[in-house]
Order: sequence, then structure tokens, then C-alpha cells
Amino acid sequence: MSNALVIDTSTNRTLVGIVSGGALLFEAHHDDPLGHGEALPKLVQQALANNAQIDSVIVGMGPGPFTGLRVGISFAQSFAFARGIPWVGVCGLDAIASEISVPEFFVAIDARRKEVFFARYVAGVRSTEPGVAQPSQLIKIAIPIFGEATGEFPSALGLAKTAESGLTYRAPVYVRRPDAYPPPTGVKFRPMFQPDLVPAFALEKSIYKSDAWTMAQFKEEFAAKDRTYLVAEFGGALIAYAGAVNLAGTCDVLTLSVAEEHRKKGIGREMLRRLIDWARTQKCEAIMLEVRVGNEEAMPLYESFGFIEISRRANYYGPGKTAIVMRKELQ
Repeated sequence: MSNALVIDTSTNRTLVGIVSGGALLFEAHHDDPLGHGEALPKLVQQALANNAQIDSVIVGMGPGPFTGLRVGISFAQSFAFARGIPWVGVCGLDAIASEISVPEFFVAIDARRKEVFFARYVAGVRSTEPGVAQPSQLIKIAIPIFGEATGEFPSALGLAKTAESGLTYRAPVYVRRPDAYPPPTGVKFRPMFQPDLVPAFALEKSIYKSDAWTMAQFKEEFAAKDRTYLVAEFGGALIAYAGAVNLAGTCDVLTLSVAEEHRKKGIGREMLRRLIDWARTQKCEAIMLEVRVGNEEAMPLYESFGFIEISRRANYYGPGKTAIVMRKELQ
């Protein structure tokens, strides 16, 4: 009967086991979110001392924080290559779910940054692709959540069972979007200065029409304390502007506006990134913003940065125009 070496570093736990024909021959783990690289070789050495005959390798492919995850994957692939044996990758969330008998539930593991990697399961079958969210987003759905917070981690038997199901992966399960995007080509980002108020006001009028700020409001906001304003230029022309204020430790995005002909080019993303960076330099605990219900262009951008809806304000933009209030934790 063949023996499978099982490895998982997708969570804060480093796991190594040996499974043969559905029976657990060896299992050991080490809990340390930063200790995968040091712990894994030692645990494998213990496993091989127990049983050196290994015919295949099963490895957790994520989702998980990149640094820890790649330790297990690269080790598993190198071990399999050196011994000339096959390897197979599985989703760690599926491994946890394989040992839970609840009609409908989430499995969630720590993704750092106050977020979790998660998937939803119905009758033991994954009903969604792995994703990333803040725990509060899952709690709102009011179904059980299993995972690291409740003491469930991928086990050697769970990983082996998942491998046998055929739901396998040959590439890491990375679900979090990259933090770094290349800045838009040819666009200059800089702080706003007094002479920018005239072209910024013209752009404001062209975008928001009767709902636009007045020039008096622009001047008042620009001159106030504890805030920052920046603009974007293309070909010497002002094409976007944004501003934020530090309100007693919480940053509020006052405006983020891009000329219509320059949208969907990454300009709004870059300006929002810079506002978030400014909020962090101010040591703000969170950053908040409002977006109009139905603004399908802006919502995906804000959600990609980790903003979540916390409330709604009726008539915020005028009669019948509701605002969605969104918040992103920074500490």
C-alpha cells in the first residue's frame, strides 16, 4: 500500500503527515505564522524517521499568505522531483471542509490585514471559489464559520481525502489581488496648489453638473487644516483631483473625481492608493468614503482595496439619492 507525504503551510500552522490507504501513520505540526521555513524540514525529518517509504506527495496549495504558502509548495515539489514520485496539490479550505458535517457553512483562515480567505460549502460541496473578505462580511450572512478562529486546520487525513476526490490544483490558489499596480502611463500625480482650483472647479462642474461644489466650497475646503488634496495631469491638463481629511484619527475621503475620457485607466486607483498612504502617515485607524447607490464604476475599485459597506445615508446626494458608507481598517 502506497504512503503519501502530506504537507500544508497555508495557515499559521505548519503540518506534516503520512497517510496510507486512508489511515494516518504520522502527523505533527508547529504553530507559528512566521516559522514555516524553519519548522517544515524538521517535521519532515520526524515523519521520515517514522516511515521513510514515500510514494507520493500531497501539498496544500492555498489560499494562504504568499510567504508561508510558497515554503510548503516549493518543498513538496522539490521532494517529489528528487525522489521521482508524483505530487498533487489541494485546496486547504476543502481539506478543512471535508471533516465538517454541517448543511451549510463557511471555512475561513487568516489572510492577515484583518481579512480572511474563505469559501462557502453546501452539503459538503464548495459552492463558491475561494475569496478574501473581512470577517464582518461573512458574519452578516448568518451561517456557521469554521477555520482557524474555531480551532480547525487542514489535517493530513483531510488533505488526503480531498486529493482522492479529484479536486486538485497544479498552481497555487492566490485569490488576493496584488497591492502594486503600475501607475498610468504619461500621467503626473502631484499635490494640489492654489492655481489648480480653477481647472478643478471646471472639471467638477462638467462631472457633477447641478450637484457640483461651488468655487467658494472649493476654496474653503482647500484652505482647511488636517487634509490633503492632490491632482493628476495629462499633457499639462488637470484630469483628476482627490482630497481627504483626518477627523480625529479616522480619514474621510472628501472627493475623488476623474474626467470621463480618462476613466478606467488606473488613475482613480492610483489616487485612492495615495490617499490611503496619506491616512497611514496620519496614523489614522481607518479610512471612510461615501459612494452613490448605483455607481457601478466606483464600487469594484473600493471593494478591491478592502472597503466594506457599513451603513447607508438616505438623501445624502439629494432627494432620493442614497449614499453607501464604506470603511477600510488601517490598523
